[in-house]
Amino acid sequence: MASTKSVSFTRMKDGTKEDYVLLRELEKPYLALTADRVLDELRRQGEATLEGYQVTRLEHGLQAATRAERDGADVDWIVGALLHDIGDGLAPQNHDRFSAEVIRPFVRWDVAWVVEHHGIFQMIYYAHHYGWVENARERFRDHPCFDSCAEFCERWDQSSFDPDYDTLPLEHFEPSVRAVFRRKAYDPDVVKEGFVSQVVPA
Repeated sequence: MASTKSVSFTRMKDGTKEDYVLLRELEKPYLALTADRVLDELRRQGEATLEGYQVTRLEHGLQAATRAERDGADVDWIVGALLHDIGDGLAPQNHDRFSAEVIRPFVRWDVAWVVEHHGIFQMIYYAHHYGWVENARERFRDHPCFDSCAEFCERWDQSSFDPDYDTLPLEHFEPSVRAVFRRKAYDPDVVKEGFVSQVVPA
């Protein structure tokens, strides 16, 4: 339901403190529904064919998340696996970076980094078929998240196109999605800048 209140300005630079206090308050319900919008986008991916593949975009994300959970990964990695391709719909040419920005305020920095770079890391599996550089990911060899991204791709991404895999449904992951997106955005205790977690616990 649209608010009957509105700001006084037509140019942002003319706004008053009262205008911006009002906007902050009116934005709170919208921010609280972020998880709902993310889940709605995932459902739309279930209606969109992943051209040429044997699974839908949603099934691919669910399968990756299912594999992550069964490997004992924590909630940040599971949600990262579920949402790693959520940018496909609006940003097919840079979906990895788009997807990372969706989750970045709410997960550890290493999870966001891996999602942001998984596209170039995945090239090792197919780039040679197009005459592209399959080892393009080597430019990140010295990055602390290199091994995590390689493992993410190997265990959960490249292997999750199997229509016969026993994949868990979206409803199973909904509580995890809601829990992650309820976090305070950019909370230092969540983001843990510089900390690198294991993709699969030892």
